[in-house]
Amino acid sequence: MMDKLIKMVEVMKPFFEKVSNNPYLRAIRDGFVSCIPVILFSSLFILVASVPEIFGVKVPDNISKYLWQAYNYSMGLLAILMVMTIAKSLTDNINHKMPKLRQINDVSVMIVSVICLMLLAVAPIDKGVSLEFMGTKGLLSAFVVAFTVPNIYKFFVGRNITIKLPDEVPHYIAQTFADLIPLSVAVFVFWLGSIVFQNITGMLFGQWILELFKPLFVAADGYIGIAIIYGAMAMFWFVGIHGPSIVEPAVTAIYIANIEANLQIVSAGGHATNILTHPTSYFVATLGGTGATLMFCAMCAFIAKSKQLKAVGRASIIPVCFAVNEPIIFGAPIILNPVLFFPFIFTPIANVWIFKFFVDNLGMNSFIYILPWTTPAPIGLVIATGFAKLAFILAPLLLIVDAVMYYPFFRVYDAQLVARETAIARGEISADDEETATPEDAIEAAEAIEEGVDAPAEKAAPAAAKAESAAEAAPAKPTEMKRVLVLCASGATSSMLAKAIEKGAKKNDVPVESIAMAYGQHKDLISDFDLIILAPQMASMFDELKHDCDEKGVKSATTSGREYVGLTRDPDAALNFALKLMNA
Repeated sequence: MMDKLIKMVEVMKPFFEKVSNNPYLRAIRDGFVSCIPVILFSSLFILVASVPEIFGVKVPDNISKYLWQAYNYSMGLLAILMVMTIAKSLTDNINHKMPKLRQINDVSVMIVSVICLMLLAVAPIDKGVSLEFMGTKGLLSAFVVAFTVPNIYKFFVGRNITIKLPDEVPHYIAQTFADLIPLSVAVFVFWLGSIVFQNITGMLFGQWILELFKPLFVAADGYIGIAIIYGAMAMFWFVGIHGPSIVEPAVTAIYIANIEANLQIVSAGGHATNILTHPTSYFVATLGGTGATLMFCAMCAFIAKSKQLKAVGRASIIPVCFAVNEPIIFGAPIILNPVLFFPFIFTPIANVWIFKFFVDNLGMNSFIYILPWTTPAPIGLVIATGFAKLAFILAPLLLIVDAVMYYPFFRVYDAQLVARETAIARGEISADDEETATPEDAIEAAEAIEEGVDAPAEKAAPAAAKAESAAEAAPAKPTEMKRVLVLCASGATSSMLAKAIEKGAKKNDVPVESIAMAYGQHKDLISDFDLIILAPQMASMFDELKHDCDEKGVKSATTSGREYVGLTRDPDAALNFALKLMNA
């Protein structure tokens, strides 16, 4: 039954990959990634203003006023910031498919998007405008504007409908006039549309769309809604697709609106009950990363009998503590592993249901602050709820629940691997058999950990031969500085390989620099690198990356999950991997 379910999910993988490549979802994700520093910056000021009061220390009003001012003029302008970044991301995607000599001016699109958002969702007041819909309440309006304006530009620029000037006119002046028609049409459409809409409905579009989606917000915050959201994230990851990249863009507006609403409720002395927030994902649903793998990784590291699980667990435990769980997902592996399907999908759901019970029935406040997602989950849970007393009970309870959920499946899988490793040692099956054997790098690492365990003689010779062959095939060192960029969804997993390449370069005195970024942040920097490597969970984006890199004469590559994990543990191999790609 389980095998049939997994095969069905695998059949649907191409569809899931198409969804993950949807330009509008990607634009929301890229826009949010660009605005994360602003969100964290604003949260820092509120933490300083509010946390002391939890412990009975009152921040003076004159200081508190300025702290809240920093919050209001950063988080309070989030819709304006996101309409710009989302519109730019979508424009970049459109330009990717347009002739190089007929590109949309992304700066013009960003400026016009701000104007259109103001026309659509911002109300004039005496001697100014209201800030109400420039912040989180304006996000849905920002999405509408950011999706529409680039397409208006696409219509006119793609058809070369423009004001043409003599050839003698400098290009930058000609570009200004080229933008004039799509700029005017976009502003006119939203100006006239806003007037008509207000006269028909009696309210701003920004107010109306919030009312329209309110039932969806409420439904998403219920037990079924949160189960679907966090179960879907895990399901996508189970087939090797970065789940949060697909699901979170669809609920980002709910996340941000809820955290803002919770903060305002608590500041007014109320009980914050909105469940869906970014911290819920970071510190409840994904303890250790998608699938809530922290306790599974700890079991692998400290009580596993299998060499593979013990080695992978010990190598992964520190990254997983900081919510970077690709090493355990690819190294165990969890992806497409029928034994671990149930706990990987349902442990996150159990976690958020327990959290919701604490909030709805025991009076605990939901999350009111946003912290970096790499904050260790138990610590983030306590701080982001404003040091709620029940959070000190909930954090260890979730760890216990996760251990209980994973333990029986961990034991079954551990026993299977022990049997396979025994068969390998006896020469009954080949160590190269991917279906029945443990990964070679995991076995070797485990043998270094477990004293007194020697590889069979017949395996030692091939291993030595491989090492000798690898040494002979070592790529030539470059004579000038080479730069490598590693990309993943958030810049965390990619940093592991980037650091391994850097370590290998320093150790071997090779002129190679390597850094990591989130996918999307590299668009304007491709020419700065000699090689760009894509992490395996973003493999569905490789065709696009290769197209962009080929145009600028930059090498590009991706890897399998197992190979990627092995490279992150071996700086020499990581360096050679990069050098071979650059020399190819």
